[in-house]
Amino acid sequence: MFQAFLQGFAVYFIIWWITLFAVLPIGLRTQAEDNDVVLGTVPSAPSRFRPVFVFSLTTLISGAIYGIWYIGSTYFGLGFDALPQIGPSFY
Repeated sequence: MFQAFLQGFAVYFIIWWITLFAVLPIGLRTQAEDNDVVLGTVPSAPSRFRPVFVFSLTTLISGAIYGIWYIGSTYFGLGFDALPQIGPSFY
């Protein structure tokens, strides 16, 4: 039981981190776009960082992806062992 919880948490954690890097550029405005470049920074640096928006959107999207993975693995028996069977066989 505890091992299943840890496996589920590990999968969610990996999905969350991958989703975070996909969500980070959403709605990003650079200092160059706002014409307000702070001395000592690059013009492509963000003008303001919205951590609550980014983390909440990441959590929602990764929760939906994890739910799809959970349903696929629990009810349809798809898991990491089934991945080579889905793709083409090269040997």
